Amino acid sequence: MEKKDNYKFLNIAAALFLTGFSVYVMKELSSILIPFVLAVIISFVFEPFYSWMRSKKIPSFLAVIAVLITLIIITNIASVFIIASINSFSSDFSIYEKKFTDLFNSLILTMHLSSEELKSLNEFLKISNLVQQGSITNFIAGFFTSFLSVFGDFILILFYVIFLLTEIGNIKERIRIAFKNEKAESIISTLDRIFIDVRKYITGKTMISLILGTLSGLLLWIFGVDFYFIWGFLIFLMHFIPSIGALIAITLPSTVMFLQFDNIFTPIFVTIMLLVLQNVIGNIVEPKFLGDQLDLSPLLLLLSLFLGGYIWGIVGMVLSVPLVSMIKIILLNFESTRPIAILMSYKTSAIEKEFVKKTKRK
Repeated sequence: MEKKDNYKFLNIAAALFLTGFSVYVMKELSSILIPFVLAVIISFVFEPFYSWMRSKKIPSFLAVIAVLITLIIITNIASVFIIASINSFSSDFSIYEKKFTDLFNSLILTMHLSSEELKSLNEFLKISNLVQQGSITNFIAGFFTSFLSVFGDFILILFYVIFLLTEIGNIKERIRIAFKNEKAESIISTLDRIFIDVRKYITGKTMISLILGTLSGLLLWIFGVDFYFIWGFLIFLMHFIPSIGALIAITLPSTVMFLQFDNIFTPIFVTIMLLVLQNVIGNIVEPKFLGDQLDLSPLLLLLSLFLGGYIWGIVGMVLSVPLVSMIKIILLNFESTRPIAILMSYKTSAIEKEFVKKTKRK
């Protein structure tokens, strides 16, 4: 009995050590791992395009070049718009600063506060410092700069994409050579299931986020909201972060709208429309296409966000949920690790559905 207890203690200690060591390594090697994770996601997004070209008898190297050219064009166009929008936002922030100060002062006047009460209020809220230091600008600029700095390693990402796409193409042949027929087919079958599920999740999530960001940006553009491209791109990125992401993505443009427009009806109406878009796409369209792959424990989501932010900063927060979802998909495809994947889920109906589906596949 004592030996069993010692064995359990050693297992727990080893697991804790490995977890801590993994976090340390991921943090230290962030400059290598972040581009690699982005390259994996990009490879899954562009793999259908690559496979389609290969099915048309286009040589592998030409198909890869076509993917790279497409990726470079998209990235350059997005970068130009983002940098221009950030510069515009930074230069025009003084206008919003003045409007915010005027609005705050008029609100204070209606409250008829004494000088001591006003001083206490300023100390409590720190609103003046918030505006004067330009922390809103710094936050937005820092947020997008962190992503642009990642794409500063664009050459490294492109190299990763090249090798990942070519690896996808010939992995099955190598497995058949390395293992016996039955074992090889079993491994290939499992890899196919994992690949299909992960590709469905990544491409589906990316496309749905892109649609949401585009529709939101168009809505803001139609109503003449300043920096609509920034907000559209922000909504696209934040959609990868459940709940909290949607709140951040809508709060920032809504705040700017209330400062930009002289009436309150336009900001309220546009904010409601953004919320409707978020709910329709997030709660109706997305589950229809991605199903129970989105089902993760709220506690797990929160921990992954904090851990992702600690290890890789803002980029880590955006990537954390897709990574956890991919891990869950992989764990579901192995009988020995399926209980862990089930524990990662939240809805009991989704858990039962996934369990039955994977059992049938077997």
